[in-house]
Amino acid sequence: MSKNIQVKQLKPVYPAQEHENVRALLDYAARTYGDDTAFILKEKPAGRKEKPVYRYISYGELREDVRRLGAGLMASGISNARIAIIGENSYHWQLAYLTAMSGLGICIPLDKGLPYIELKTSIQKSGCNVLIFDKKHAALAEQLRKEASDPMSIPTAVSEYICMDDDECCLCFRDLLEKGSEQIATGNTSFDTLPIDREALSNLIFTSGTTSAAKAVMLNQRNIMFNIYSLKQVEDVRRGDVNIALLPYHHTFGATGQLLMYSCGVTTVFCDGLKYLQKNFVEYHVSVFIGVPLLMEAMYKKIMAGIRKQGKEKTFERGVMLSRMLRKVRIDIRRKLFKDVLNELGGSLRMVVSGASALDSAVIRGWEDMGVSVVQGYGMTESAPVIAAENLFNRSPGSIGLGTPGMEVQIADPDEEGVGEIIVRSPSVMMGYYQDEAETARVLKDGWLYTGDLAYLDSRGYIHITGRSKNVIVLKNGKNVYPEEIEIIIAELPYVKENIVFGEIRREGADDRDEVLVAKIVYDEDIMKDKYGAVTDAQIRETAEQDIDQINSNMPKYKHVHRLILQTEEMAKTTTGKVKRYEEKERV
Repeated sequence: MSKNIQVKQLKPVYPAQEHENVRALLDYAARTYGDDTAFILKEKPAGRKEKPVYRYISYGELREDVRRLGAGLMASGISNARIAIIGENSYHWQLAYLTAMSGLGICIPLDKGLPYIELKTSIQKSGCNVLIFDKKHAALAEQLRKEASDPMSIPTAVSEYICMDDDECCLCFRDLLEKGSEQIATGNTSFDTLPIDREALSNLIFTSGTTSAAKAVMLNQRNIMFNIYSLKQVEDVRRGDVNIALLPYHHTFGATGQLLMYSCGVTTVFCDGLKYLQKNFVEYHVSVFIGVPLLMEAMYKKIMAGIRKQGKEKTFERGVMLSRMLRKVRIDIRRKLFKDVLNELGGSLRMVVSGASALDSAVIRGWEDMGVSVVQGYGMTESAPVIAAENLFNRSPGSIGLGTPGMEVQIADPDEEGVGEIIVRSPSVMMGYYQDEAETARVLKDGWLYTGDLAYLDSRGYIHITGRSKNVIVLKNGKNVYPEEIEIIIAELPYVKENIVFGEIRREGADDRDEVLVAKIVYDEDIMKDKYGAVTDAQIRETAEQDIDQINSNMPKYKHVHRLILQTEEMAKTTTGKVKRYEEKERV
């Protein structure tokens, strides 16, 4: 029987304290950072020529707004509730989340990117009786209301509809905040003293379901608070940093990441939309953010395309070579050398935390060459979410780092190549799946969470993900192929926007069959044309096949890609940018 391999943990670097619950975290932030800016809100004027107005919300004001909203909700008869939240990232979204988590009941963040029927199923399954929504989802609320009175429709348990924005048809935040202010002015402190059981169900989060139907993960406040405590000890997030909230708040990494920002005294701003991202970086002088690989790669490729368009590619490459040589003798001039490039992003960006899936190592090197530190993290909703990470002092190319403090991580049952399943035991591990004992028993064993992710340790003890156990392709000769490893190599081709590798059955004879590898690539037409002169379908295919042949020549034969599918259409993805592998394979 194979022996599990223990993974090292990152050593604490920065002072941190574990908070009892979300309310205690907010009290700490208001007490410690008081007048510091927690949020910058941009209010767009009605007239196009008028300049936007900026509101600066201090940490003290954030805490008071949560108190006001909580008191207003309680005065409206809402407590001990199941509160679902759906909407774009916003200050009001955070108010709803923080208020619900401060003792009002169970918080259920909903994925705004899901189709109506899936959203309704999540609402039904969760048993939520309060729905908080923004104006973009008013139609969803209205449809749920109509179906509640339709005898042919299965109703939900929702009895209270609350709009974050002004709405004459239901309760809205403006009215609730005013009502809460009145309650507090009369000395009503009932919201402030609501009991919070940190071991009880507090968060019900539906997973993104990239490989199967979504499950509802049960988290308590102990799970979430410990994860923040663990992260704060090792990541260089500083008081006064400016963070742009790009990950959706319904995603655990987005929610926990925002709570980490509160604990560190960071200012948070919002994006006006991906096409305005660069403008927003300049506008707010963003210094840190949490992102996903798809975004990081797109941003980097856009920077490089701009350099090529200006005819400065060779100058840039010489600068990279010079800075790399100087860094070997501990002279770092990257931010001076590439000041013009960094100024295109506001001039303050210094660190990015990337999670959700593996980031192309060439992209990491590219950001590092310009003086922006990139650290990768790994986790899953079931662990609230972070399990392992790099930090500025512990990085290894292509790895996801080491276990974060307090995360007992092991590689279970490694094979002859050292590849086994990542398992973790910590205070962050979920309570289980909601109303699904069988699935809970499958992944939780003797306190260990079996992640389903396969990995090995390099010579320095860093974790390298090889793929999902569900995605492993087992060939007739017994060899295992981890498609994610090949996908990372293919992603380095300049024109590749996204790709997946999967197995396809091929028959050699009547009874002789085996799986061969197929690569499905979404390519950039402009790069194909500008860099390779490939315009026709035949030219594009010839270019891609030559590159795949080159990749094949550097790998063992059983890992060779035998068939290539090329397209410009974007692949189906979850709202956090993960390709829905099973759906794409079914299309083929």
